[in-house]
Amino acid sequence: MPEYARVVTFDADSAALDALVNEIKSAGRAPEGVPAKRITVLADRAAGKVVVAIRFGSEEDLRTGAATLEGMSPPSDANMRRVSVDAYEVLLEMEA
Repeated sequence: MPEYARVVTFDADSAALDALVNEIKSAGRAPEGVPAKRITVLADRAAGKVVVAIRFGSEEDLRTGAATLEGMSPPSDANMRRVSVDAYEVLLEMEA
């Protein structure tokens, strides 16, 4: 059964990035209504870019999670703006 990933790119300053990572870590799991298998946060601090990739076990889980995530937004005082949202089928993942 294929897995899917929702990949969101943000413009964010370092403080907003740190707040996002701390919020995810402190929750210890994905938000309620987001049936995620894995969350990965990638950052290019110098460019002010953040990528959040969330892995789902099925296309249905992806749709459920995406609907929940669309209802969320960064805190109003955060210097963070969503730039793009994409969904992908995961075709290959391997340890090098």
